[in-house]
Amino acid sequence: MILGKVLGNVVSSVKHPGYQGRKLMIVQPIDARGAPDGDTFLAVDDVQAGAGDTVIVLCEGNGIRQLLGGTPPIQRLIVGVVDAVNT
Repeated sequence: MILGKVLGNVVSSVKHPGYQGRKLMIVQPIDARGAPDGDTFLAVDDVQAGAGDTVIVLCEGNGIRQLLGGTPPIQRLIVGVVDAVNT
């Protein structure tokens, strides 16, 4: 799992059927202090996250298949919005 900050969303008029009805978000990985920690990536939103939210992103295919069912072509899924991080 990755801790990240949602930067915004992506709008697409044509996409794979597995993405229909799902929001795509741009996520910046962050460390425990909130500093950027790597390159941005796209993730499918499963928890109604919005721009500026700190989120937990699942990056493991089997876990994503268990949550969404079937075999969607999704590599990263936002599974939680973080209220606070204690270090």
